[in-house]
Formats: sequence, structure tokens, C-alpha cells
Amino acid sequence: MGEVRRVGVLYFVPFVGAGATVGTLLRAVIEGAFPPESGQWPWATFWINIVGSLVLGFLLEFLTLGGEDTGWRRTVRLGVGTGVIGGFTTYSTFVLEIDKVAQAGQIPLASLYALVSIMLGVAAAYFGLVLADLRHRATLARGAEK
Repeated sequence: MGEVRRVGVLYFVPFVGAGATVGTLLRAVIEGAFPPESGQWPWATFWINIVGSLVLGFLLEFLTLGGEDTGWRRTVRLGVGTGVIGGFTTYSTFVLEIDKVAQAGQIPLASLYALVSIMLGVAAAYFGLVLADLRHRATLARGAEK
């Protein structure tokens, strides 16, 4: 096994920054195309956060099952996970939209939006973990057949 090269934290900053730029731009395009209506369910942010949770769960489990958090795995985890997905998903907009819906007099809807978003976000992350595990098992099974 080769020597593991240690890199400083500053090495990863450009990867996280570039990823965050891509994720934030993608989110801005989606939210610009589907702006929330006053007092209505903010669908764009809802789906952005659910999809982001699913992808992050898959990515982290996929990388974890593949080996140690070093080298390219760490770069992908930080660049894509922290950067792209961190920029794409949005807790701050989620909270602002809860407040906007509540300020429009739709307190039950605002509460439901908060609860469903969090519950489905956790479920989506878990589903991502399960999908990565299934993929890993399938890869191992194909390797055992050869």
C-alpha cells in the first residue's frame, strides 16, 4: 500500500468554493424559475432540500463504503458534499419561507411545511444511504461472480 500524503485544510478550499458556487447557482436558477407564491407551499425549496438530502446521503455512504476518507474520496466529499450539496440545499431560505407563509396567515401550512420538510429530508438521506449500500453490495456480488 502506498504512502498516504497529508494535505493541509487550505488544499480543499478551492474545491469547496467551486462546488458551493455550482450548487448555489443551480439553486438560484431553480428558485428563480419556480418562485413561491405568498402564503403557498414553497415547492422549489422543498424539492431542493429533499433531493439534496437524498444525494448527500448516497454520496457519503458511497464514499464511506469505498474506503478511508483520504485522497480523492476526501476531495469529493468536501467538494461535492460540502460544496455543491451545501450550496444547493438551503436551510436559511427554508426558515425564511416558513416565516413568510406564517406571516401570510397560514400558520398551520407553515407548521406542516416545516414538519414535512424535516421528516422527508431525514427519510431521503436514509434512502440515499440504503441506495448506496445496495449499490455496494451489488458491486461486491458482481466481483464475487468473476
